Amino acid sequence: MFRSRLGRRRGTATALIAAASLALTLGGCGVDTVTPQDARAEGGTDDKAGAGRRVDCAEVKCIALTFDAGPGKDTPRLLDILKEKKVPATFFLLGSKHVDRYPKVVKRIADEGHEVANHTWTHRILTDLDESEVREELSRTQDAVEKITGRRPTLMRPPQGRTDGAVSDVSKELGLAQILWSITAKDYSTTDSALIRKRVLEQAHGDGIILLHDIYEGTVPAVPSIIDELKRRGFTFVTVPELLAPGTAEPGAVYRPEKD
Repeated sequence: MFRSRLGRRRGTATALIAAASLALTLGGCGVDTVTPQDARAEGGTDDKAGAGRRVDCAEVKCIALTFDAGPGKDTPRLLDILKEKKVPATFFLLGSKHVDRYPKVVKRIADEGHEVANHTWTHRILTDLDESEVREELSRTQDAVEKITGRRPTLMRPPQGRTDGAVSDVSKELGLAQILWSITAKDYSTTDSALIRKRVLEQAHGDGIILLHDIYEGTVPAVPSIIDELKRRGFTFVTVPELLAPGTAEPGAVYRPEKD
């Protein structure tokens, strides 16, 4: 359906992203999930770092903006927008042909205060792999990001949102919590920025996690108006760790918001 458009993109890895997203069913991951509210409750009230927290999502209407499968050629423009709007985001980075191709952009993402996270090395569906293959997909991106930023990610997003006990075990071993989402614009399917905006705004809810891709040509142009409208509606933008605080994303656990 999208073959002609995907043919103009960046090869096999990008095509896999679109195909995977088409098949996604958030309820089908087969493992228990934790909501942001539950994570905050588990963090308790004795928040030693509370004084340094930028926002308390138990008190304000938070939403997390996340981008998958970059960085790409449009990511610097996205970073300019986020800086201008004073909005933090979480970037789930793809290793092959992305992290290794745009190391300066990866460093900029980290230096500007965004959360740098793992989206595997080649976007293989982790539930189709054995544990050693899962470990390689995640470890290679961990190593590449650490080499650039000096810090290993603590969050990962499994391609297609698919996970199971084996994926969770390897994630726990590598210190990675798994982050799913509740709002998607299906931006792989359109170049229409107005439609991307409409889809996000129709689904927006408190404690939501928005999934976008900074590698598709219609997405970055949609971001300023998405941010402006959600701010007008009273939302505060946060990174995924801020959404869960004072709770901490536990390695191996799977986090997914519930829609209102």
